[in-house]
Amino acid sequence: MLRWRFRPQWPPELQTERLRLTAIGPPLAGELYRLHLDPGIARWYGDWTRADAEARAAEIGRSWQRDGVGKWLAHHRESGELVGRGGLSYQDVDGARRLEIGWAVREVHRGKGYATEIGLVGLAHARELGVREVVAFTEVHNVRSRAVMERLGFTYRHDFPHRGEPFALYEISLDS
Repeated sequence: MLRWRFRPQWPPELQTERLRLTAIGPPLAGELYRLHLDPGIARWYGDWTRADAEARAAEIGRSWQRDGVGKWLAHHRESGELVGRGGLSYQDVDGARRLEIGWAVREVHRGKGYATEIGLVGLAHARELGVREVVAFTEVHNVRSRAVMERLGFTYRHDFPHRGEPFALYEISLDS
């Protein structure tokens, strides 16, 4: 069961049973950089520099302020250990601006349900915003991420080109 709540502070923080989720913004650029040094994350997102992390953290911070959505860094509530990141962002998909959910979990924490936990919080936040549909996408060969999408109730739609690579697009309706 998820227990989470928004806190009136910046960056906003949420908690689940196991995780503390903190909205990414410029103050967390160092943590974001450290996350992307993980070989399991670098495999999917490439090698990042500190400057890359600073630019991305600033961009995510602007997204939180502009759109009310963004990515969170996920830390284990008890140990404080960095687990991963995830959340919502607007992306251009199939020629339309759509709300997308994503996650990335450090290699040492894979297979423990953390991506699903982050995904559930992201979908709950989308429902609070009144969003009717959310998409998720990943490289066609990323079977772990695709399995998380299916566990969360997403339906595969089709493959599409993203950053010059074939990606699998999934959708979920939040009307029900």
